[in-house]
Amino acid sequence: MLHVLKHPLLTHKLTQMRKKETGTKDFRQNLDEIGGLMAYEITRDLPVKAVEIETPVTKCKTYELEKEIILVPILRAGLGMVNGICTLIPTVKIAHVGLYRDEETLQPHVYFEKYPKHMDEAIVMIVDPMLATGGSSVAAIDMVKKQGAKNIRLICLVGAPEGVQAVEQAHPDVDIYLAALDDKLNEKGYIVPGLGDAGDRIFGTK
Repeated sequence: MLHVLKHPLLTHKLTQMRKKETGTKDFRQNLDEIGGLMAYEITRDLPVKAVEIETPVTKCKTYELEKEIILVPILRAGLGMVNGICTLIPTVKIAHVGLYRDEETLQPHVYFEKYPKHMDEAIVMIVDPMLATGGSSVAAIDMVKKQGAKNIRLICLVGAPEGVQAVEQAHPDVDIYLAALDDKLNEKGYIVPGLGDAGDRIFGTK
């Protein structure tokens, strides 16, 4: 199921990121902040369990998170969303999935993967700023499912309809969260209007 998050702060920060004159520092800072804002919205339905604790005043029945949360950034651009989410949920564990897209075929190729234990019991959040063709996202979901993951959420900043459709067809059981659903892909597989190459803009490599 597709969820497009509507929030004035998300829209404002995304607008700053879209501007071509925005430099690496401001791009990265806004992405950090958006990651945290999105995490707050996405975690509204996390399962909790009843616990009894002791405050400085008395015993208290309350709740805490029931399941571990594992972040899976798709390297390298996905790393740009990790810090903002970790600020909100500092107990997360972090896997890494390394994929690159062939510039001619637009197909993803795996070059690295590393996972924590108990993927099957955790809530797994795959993060990547851009959902373009959907190839990398579909591949990453395939990879975490092979590790036993069952409760999977895909979190992207900006998505194209083509990418959303590809993920929904391949993995209808995975919820997709976007800050914005853009118009289309261009002939080079870039999102329009998009925000350019997120990895290059995060790390200042162009």
